[in-house]
Amino acid sequence: MLKATGIGTGATVLATPAGAAGAPLVHPGLLHTRADLDRMATKVKAGARPYTAGFAKLTANRHAQSGWRADPQAVVYRGSGTPENYRVLYNDIHAAYQNALRHHVSGEEAYADTAVAILNAWSGKLTRLEGSADRFLAAGLYGYQYANAAELVRGHGDFDLGRAQELMRNVFHPLSDDFLTRHNGAVITNYWPNWDLTALACVLATGIFCDERAVVERAVEYFKHGDGMGSVRHAIPVVHEDGLGEWVEAGRDQGHALLGVGLMGTVCEMAWNQGIDLYGYDDSRFLKGAQYVAKWSLGGDVPYTANTRKKGAIGGWSGSETASGVAGVDPGMTRPIWAMIAHHYTKRRGLSASYLTRAAAKAAPEGGGGDYGPNSGGFDQLGFGTLAFTRDRVEVAAGGGAPSPGPSGGARGAGDLRPQTSASSAAGDDLAATGSGDVGGWAAAAGIGAVVGGLLLLRRRDRGRLGAAGE
Repeated sequence: MLKATGIGTGATVLATPAGAAGAPLVHPGLLHTRADLDRMATKVKAGARPYTAGFAKLTANRHAQSGWRADPQAVVYRGSGTPENYRVLYNDIHAAYQNALRHHVSGEEAYADTAVAILNAWSGKLTRLEGSADRFLAAGLYGYQYANAAELVRGHGDFDLGRAQELMRNVFHPLSDDFLTRHNGAVITNYWPNWDLTALACVLATGIFCDERAVVERAVEYFKHGDGMGSVRHAIPVVHEDGLGEWVEAGRDQGHALLGVGLMGTVCEMAWNQGIDLYGYDDSRFLKGAQYVAKWSLGGDVPYTANTRKKGAIGGWSGSETASGVAGVDPGMTRPIWAMIAHHYTKRRGLSASYLTRAAAKAAPEGGGGDYGPNSGGFDQLGFGTLAFTRDRVEVAAGGGAPSPGPSGGARGAGDLRPQTSASSAAGDDLAATGSGDVGGWAAAAGIGAVVGGLLLLRRRDRGRLGAAGE
């Protein structure tokens, strides 16, 4: 075992293989592994906080009820077309996900049966997605979400796995893969990062859910080296001396920047559960970008480098647009994105991430689709991170060498796994500049009464408002 320089007190780093191309894909292995689901159930049964608050948030949601009935459509339209009926799709997918998650925590079969009925209904009827360019958003967002809901009932006796896989391969994935390839015929910078990231999440989810490693590798390669604005170095083009990574879409508006961070976190988490460390890629570049957006969204001052991007269609109209500074923020605006990211870096890795922990504590307990408004932006993330991603500090895999156990007993490992140094400000500049100081970061969010056995006891919850829908 290796101690990684710069990692906070108490974090032990285990050696892992440099690659695991021949290893079987893990199931369940999208946003939640078997260990994750078992942890949720055990903690809720024991009455442990904040898991109980997170589960109460889930059970109170109208989508998480076993009486939900699907309304499948043959063609779904978003942005244009008749009828523009994509709301039916995202409501049903979130109902399937929430019922499936509720089943795993409670053990009650009625919720699994409801999730299966919803997913089977859609896989038996949906044939295509149509509309304006927004059809690519529909494919990306609802594709990765459908796969996640389906992954949770993968072993259910009544679930039609083959038909669900065909739906991913033939309806959701083709549009998302085509967008990453051709960007709807536009110049490469025409679309802001969240467009790429919706497609990237769908491609990665398809590869995992359908057991197609080449598709997984395609997504991983795009995250690292893709030409579009959603690859990590284009989404976070500048890393400042204070350790914050400038999120390019902060020059657009807060809602879309939050969406982008949530989507990149989703990609990183799904990859991690297959032994692929995108969280730590390029010296934890995503941590630096997420910290930047968290600080800015909490009302803090952040630098911004003027960014001019070309717009238009290849061989058609063209123009340019310059973002010269960060957009204004509403510190009350939130999305259910922070718990997953904050707990990865602070609990799995033992790194300092005070802005992330403050944002996560302020947003807790995180809800899901339907808790953040009725419009599409309220359904861009699956949510419920307080329940699903709260973690005790554990030993983590982050180096090169011999294999260590993966989420379901398989080997964890893939490219670019190595010890990471802290990406936060230097000591003295940041409340939680040392690794163990993240307790202060959580507490500083206001609303934490005590820390008992590593669990945060929350006194007060701030309910934020969701930003604009993804586009």
